[in-house]
Amino acid sequence: MVGLVSIVTPSYNSAKYITETIQSVQKQTYQNWEWMIIDDGSTDNTVALVEVFAKKDTRIKLIPLKFNAGPSKARNIGINKIKGEYMTFLDADDIWFPDFIENSIKTIQSTKIPFVFSSYKRSDEDLNFIYSDFIVPQRVNYYDILKSNSISCLTAFLDISVLGKKQMPEIKKRQDMGLWLQYLKEIPFAYGIQEPKAIYRIRKHSLSRNKKRLIKYQWQFYRDVENLSVLSSVYYMFQWMYRGILKYKN
Repeated sequence: MVGLVSIVTPSYNSAKYITETIQSVQKQTYQNWEWMIIDDGSTDNTVALVEVFAKKDTRIKLIPLKFNAGPSKARNIGINKIKGEYMTFLDADDIWFPDFIENSIKTIQSTKIPFVFSSYKRSDEDLNFIYSDFIVPQRVNYYDILKSNSISCLTAFLDISVLGKKQMPEIKKRQDMGLWLQYLKEIPFAYGIQEPKAIYRIRKHSLSRNKKRLIKYQWQFYRDVENLSVLSSVYYMFQWMYRGILKYKN
């Protein structure tokens, strides 16, 4: 395994958590990576913290934005600058297990599937495991993701030497889902790794958990991004709501 892995991370006021995130990447068993951390106009000391790491580790590239552009814009700036054979994402408060990168590459090589994603543990802000592990399906296609986005940003891993680079839709929410669907229009399915390889930190007042607040964004996504009919949008909306309730049931 010699391919360069490109990591893209948007950060906004992440000073409380980003040190643990950076350390989890530096502890990877696979070390051939570059990391674009795009600071999205933070008002805390996130930039200063990342600068300390970047000065010591040249693989870490800090891209500070002068204003808050939103996570999709920040990620797209990172996507434009990466040079790796593989592309993956990590939010500034999440954590990878040490073999996440190595295992993702090995899975791509063994399955010949250029898009893989992993299961993960779910914790509160203090890394207490408050829910059961989220075990992903072994495979998902375009229509599966319309029903429920089981591919999390913290474990999606793509061979862009095969798939090419694509941009996230620059919308307020569901931009990661939009990117996965672009790839799944071109390949039969993405492969899910059953063993948890990361920790997803669930923050208080997280919008992704508040389905009522997300409904309008989900509807706009179906209609305006995927251009689904009203009937199809209603069908997938009900599927998404039902599966979302199950996701956080335990």
